[in-house]
Amino acid sequence: MAEQTAPRLYFENPVGRLLEHPDGYAIVAYNPGKRSLGDMQAFLTHASQLLRTRGWRKMLGDQQLMSPYTEEERTWIQDYWVTRTAQGEEIYGAVILPQDVFARLSVNLVMKEAHASALTYRLFDNERDAKAWLDQVTV
Repeated sequence: MAEQTAPRLYFENPVGRLLEHPDGYAIVAYNPGKRSLGDMQAFLTHASQLLRTRGWRKMLGDQQLMSPYTEEERTWIQDYWVTRTAQGEEIYGAVILPQDVFARLSVNLVMKEAHASALTYRLFDNERDAKAWLDQVTV
């Protein structure tokens, strides 16, 4: 059997696509446009399940096309998702920043709020640099 070299689709909904990268990390790729809180919750809950199921502690967040987070999304991410996903273990995230300036601001706000958690994030302007950082992280 040939070795897998391309990321494999794990989950998809209107918010985006979750992919399993053969190098041992999740790719969380956001679609452009508005989204419902329920779709966002389902999307990120599946991201947590992927990390937990595979025993992975690294993810690549591709937010280049993402619309700004709403206040409701930011609150849910901070109060629920960040806490539940880490569960006492360090999680490393390489985040490719959105092109939209307001989306960039909302991502920066979420990252500052998540700073005190077990999530370690680095923000990048391109995929190459984000992947290079993830490759350097040893867990």
